[in-house]
Amino acid sequence: MYRAGFINAIHELTKVRVTFLSKEDGRNIIRFCAPIDYGPSRTAKNKDNRFHFWDYESDTRNHVLSLLPEQITNMQFTDEKFDPSEFITWSTNSIIARDWGRFS
Repeated sequence: MYRAGFINAIHELTKVRVTFLSKEDGRNIIRFCAPIDYGPSRTAKNKDNRFHFWDYESDTRNHVLSLLPEQITNMQFTDEKFDPSEFITWSTNSIIARDWGRFS
């Protein structure tokens, strides 16, 4: 449902506000994030496709947030830009092709 807008936000380098059902908290949580990628998690046992975000507002620390589509209850697309250098410190091996310069 949100995949096309999410991929567009990756290409446009725009932040999103995502509302999702937290498995840990058992309630909906809203986070302001940068979209990173869409596809299976390399670390999860469940290899279903998921949305990968950089979570700017985590209660413990900023980190990658990976959500299965059924966890997401709303996604709002903003015009606010992000810079991948704000959070990418690893070698990227993205599933969704993008033009992020040295962060592609």
